[in-house]
This record gives sequence, structure tokens and C-alpha cells, in this order.
Amino acid sequence: MKPIRAALTIGTAALLAACASPVPDHFYTLSGSAPAAAAPAATPVAGAPGGQIYIEMLAVNVPAQVKRNQLVVTTGAGQVDMLEHHRWIGPLADEIGHALSLQVSAELGAIDVYRTPYPPGAAPYRISTNIQRFESLPGQYALVDATWSVRQVGNTQVLTCRSVLREPVGQGYDALVAGHRAALAKLGSAIAAAVRKGPAGGSC
Repeated sequence: MKPIRAALTIGTAALLAACASPVPDHFYTLSGSAPAAAAPAATPVAGAPGGQIYIEMLAVNVPAQVKRNQLVVTTGAGQVDMLEHHRWIGPLADEIGHALSLQVSAELGAIDVYRTPYPPGAAPYRISTNIQRFESLPGQYALVDATWSVRQVGNTQVLTCRSVLREPVGQGYDALVAGHRAALAKLGSAIAAAVRKGPAGGSC
């Protein structure tokens, strides 16, 4: 009888495990929300002849600790969790770069020509972004610490700045991602303001 009972127990456990619902996967993006309104037409961009502005949003660098598809969240002093079922829809660096490109392009009415041919005589504003910290603390804050620079092609003057943006967030991972989106929107606005003035007249 004992072997039969053991077999029944194992069979029941296997059946329950098979019937258990799998944990659903959740995917997030840092772009796609409505960007800030474009800058007024009366505000020209320094050194943009012909009226059309071109930018090159270069590939973004992110810390190795968060260079993965899973959301990486801080759980305590020196402790982090990788959330297997909560993931970015694409590589984090690409997500950040795309979000910044959309924000800057929308505010300036610009065209991002990174890895794309642009008209002869055009002088795109080349934007480099290095993310120093990308911190996620659920229920508390989302933080983006970035060093970035703007240089117009053909001009040796470079404006280099640092932006530290900390957004308070509510409970849940949706709120955490929304906080990062808000931080990146502010970063994009700061970069757009620098492009509008031009590296020679810009300030951080």
C-alpha cells in the first residue's frame, strides 16, 4: 500500500504543478509617450542654416550592472534583484537612446540622422550620452545620472554637462518605469536647450 500511496502523492503533486498558472511576463519601454511640445518657431537654433535642424543621437553607454533586459531594482544597501518576469522590450541602452532622440527631436523639430546620410552642407549636432547611474528603488525613486555633450559637426567647440534626475515613484513597477520616463524626458529637454543655444553659447 505504501508504494501505491507514494505513487498517488507524486502523481497528485505533478498534476497540481502542471495545472499551476505560469507567471506572466511583463515588458516595458522608455519611449512612446507623448513628448514635450516642440519649441516655438520664433526660437531659432544657433548655427542651423536653412531652418532644418539635424541631430545625431549617438549610441548611449550604460553601466554594466544594468546592461541587461531584466529590470534591476535595489532592495537594500548593496543588494539588487534582477526581475526575470519584468523586462525591457529592448536593450536598455537602445531604449534610453530612443527616448532621448524622440524628446530632443520633438522639442527642436529636428531629424535624427544617426547612421543615416544627411544633405550636403548640413551640420548635425552630435550628442553623446554616458549614463553613470540608472537606479530603481520601487516605491521610492527612479534616478538617472548622466554625463552628456553636444558638438556641432565641423565645429571644435564642445559643451559637456552632467544631469542628475531623481523622480519620486509610487508602488509597483509601472510607476517605477514611469519615473524613469519622466527623468529621461527632463534630460532630453536639457539637451534640446543646449542644442538650441549652440555649444558656444550653451550652459549646463
